[in-house]
Amino acid sequence: MILASASSAGGAVLALGLATAGAYAVPAVFARRISDSAGRAALVVAWLLHALMLGLTLLAEPPRFGFGPALSVTAWLVLTVYAVESRMFPALRARWALSGLAALAVLLALVFPGSPLHVGGSATLFALHLALGIASYGLFAAALVHAWLMTRAERQMRQAADAQSGMPLLTLERLTFRFVTAGFVLLTATLLAGIFFGEHIYGRGWRWDHKSIFSVLSWATFLVLILGRARFGWRGRSALRWLYAGSALLLLAYVGSRFVLEVVLGRVPS
Repeated sequence: MILASASSAGGAVLALGLATAGAYAVPAVFARRISDSAGRAALVVAWLLHALMLGLTLLAEPPRFGFGPALSVTAWLVLTVYAVESRMFPALRARWALSGLAALAVLLALVFPGSPLHVGGSATLFALHLALGIASYGLFAAALVHAWLMTRAERQMRQAADAQSGMPLLTLERLTFRFVTAGFVLLTATLLAGIFFGEHIYGRGWRWDHKSIFSVLSWATFLVLILGRARFGWRGRSALRWLYAGSALLLLAYVGSRFVLEVVLGRVPS
């Protein structure tokens, strides 16, 4: 009965994942062939299916997690931010790109579902630690999306072309660094939880592995960016280089290390 239930849950996740990727593909592939209302409707359906898929995955027994699901959750969080902002700025145009990336993230989560989560300590603290880490990923990913829109808007201004971002450049910049600041706060909380409550979360204390080293390096990079912007007024390309560097280090911290363990080395992370 347990095996049948697990197989049924796995089949439901697979079906939902394929339906979600297909729904995301509609506004991504047919962006210029469908109306805005049809594209928004397809994105809403995909977002809801994606949420249901994530819920089934994380509430399964045992729950599984890895670099694929981490990217999938991050994509869903970014699209949640986009849904809110598109209400405030109806001309915001990033639907096709975000839909394509979300479809890819969902397919990666299906191909690489990760390994069963083993909680060595407090399940509550573990869930909080995981939620803080994933939320920080989502906020920094949202900052990257806005940074890309900033870069595109600046290029269009230099070329005297009509801006296609749908948001004023100064608004994009302000939102970008608000997301950076919020992500930094959550990343700090995640690291502090790992340092001071590692024994209660994982059943072992803090240790300097690849994930910890890249996490601390990314935290230091974002700290320099925030201080540089506050103290020296860093803007434009200089600030974005620090944002890209910190985001790359953060990506290597969990997603990169898990990818190497799960795919390259074929090991089950502890």
